[in-house]
Amino acid sequence: MEQAAGSGAPENGAAGEFPAFVAAGEALTDMIVDPGAAGAGATRWTSLVGGSTWNVARAMARLGTPSGFAGAVSRDVFGDQLWQASRAAGLDLRLLQRVDKSPLLAIVHRLDPPSYFFIGDDSADLHFDAHTLPDGWRAACRWAHFGGISLARQPLAGKLVALAESLKAQGVRISYDPNFRNLMDERYDATLRCMTALADVIKVSEEDLTGLFRTDDADAAFARLRAWNPDACYLYTKGAAGASLHLARESWSVAAPRIEVADTVGAGDASIAALAWSMLHAPGRDGLAHLRFAVAAGAAACLAAGATPPGLETIEALLARMP
Repeated sequence: MEQAAGSGAPENGAAGEFPAFVAAGEALTDMIVDPGAAGAGATRWTSLVGGSTWNVARAMARLGTPSGFAGAVSRDVFGDQLWQASRAAGLDLRLLQRVDKSPLLAIVHRLDPPSYFFIGDDSADLHFDAHTLPDGWRAACRWAHFGGISLARQPLAGKLVALAESLKAQGVRISYDPNFRNLMDERYDATLRCMTALADVIKVSEEDLTGLFRTDDADAAFARLRAWNPDACYLYTKGAAGASLHLARESWSVAAPRIEVADTVGAGDASIAALAWSMLHAPGRDGLAHLRFAVAAGAAACLAAGATPPGLETIEALLARMP
């Protein structure tokens, strides 16, 4: 396996220190159907770069924190697009691996309601190897993020859990966003419990809770999740209704600001990145201030189409409008 440097492109951060924030998991390509372009025997598809953990790394970089994505992508046109997008986002490319395997694709074949499946048997993401990452990155890392479908795909899931455990042991703060997808069935239960017990900060949505616990009672599922790690900080997002933050016996709730929504893609990724940013850069803030910043970031991500990470100015402008 070769590192991303093998492509010959310049590496962000190559001359400096390794990033303080690293997200590890999947970077993939969304293949989205165009329902208005279907003809006789033909379907038009649009490809977009994505992946929940990769989006979190981009969102953190957009906020000005040196960030990296630790994962593997293919060497074909799909991998090239992810490489170029990672470089454009300012990610430290020394942590991005490229391998001679097929790409991971998410096929979104219906939009309303969304319906999708994944193509990725023996794909590049599964061949990520943390042991071949460059020396020195662990010493610089202060916060590591995990989640998404990468934790539901073996053997990658086992590698990432082991990485999270080792980083936690050296004092790195861990955030976790399961980001429920339909491949997270009962086989995912052990990973859910392990990562919840391990993480310092956990983000979940109502959809995550009902899907992961296979129930219609999101609040009961949330109580069960919190019982696995009562000391963690939990960000519970509820879409247009805003979010709540829970820490030990304290909790805060914030309504989402009123905005003109382009779409909600990447809103959850922006919110957990913003919460991590706030905790890293403004540790003196109270829970309410951290939550307000996270909610404003999630709303800001909805102002543009696609997974578009918001900048600080946009977030602060929304914060000024919130009660």
